[in-house]
Amino acid sequence: MFTGIIEELGGIEEIQMGRHSGVIRISAKKVLEDLKIGDSVAVNGICLTVIALHPGSFSADVMHETLKRSAFSSLRTGRHVNLERAMPVNGRFGGHIVAGHVDGVGRIIFVKRDDRAVWYSVQADPSLMKYIVEKGSIAVDGISLTVADVRSDSFSISAIPHTVEETLLKEKKEGDVVNLETDIVGKYIEKFLSLKTPERVKSRIDRDFLTKYGF
Repeated sequence: MFTGIIEELGGIEEIQMGRHSGVIRISAKKVLEDLKIGDSVAVNGICLTVIALHPGSFSADVMHETLKRSAFSSLRTGRHVNLERAMPVNGRFGGHIVAGHVDGVGRIIFVKRDDRAVWYSVQADPSLMKYIVEKGSIAVDGISLTVADVRSDSFSISAIPHTVEETLLKEKKEGDVVNLETDIVGKYIEKFLSLKTPERVKSRIDRDFLTKYGF
């Protein structure tokens, strides 16, 4: 589990792609401090498993499902990525629950600086928009952000300068594709509400029953 608080920007050093999967090598500093083979790292919001450690970098597998649902297929060597290690048990929960399982992608359609803040509007598919609510949480390339405005086919976030400078947001421009993970709470609620429950059994306890037995 992750919180969407990015620890550092990594760099794509190498991409080895097969027909349906691949291996990616990423340079890093901070996340390597206690990283072990088998650990999870969120890369642009996608949970990847470390398969090898190198001096100044690590490698991870990228599966077919990840390539199909995310913007990973557009990554190139030399590009930057957001990195976050899995949340430690004794860590602070600074963002929101981020599973690292991307729901799909969105496209940035508007970027505007508003005094110190920077506004980003992202267009997304209706299948994702139904889970996005004003003042709710959204992970954009793994960054925990608060939804400031919701339209029928897009949403907007307002990022503070610190978030922009410490993450990949500072490199994003109109037309760029981003990974999106909606708040998992909404998906659970939808699932529970869709479950078919047995018809409620009519109770035998009514006014006549209670009167009969002296209540």
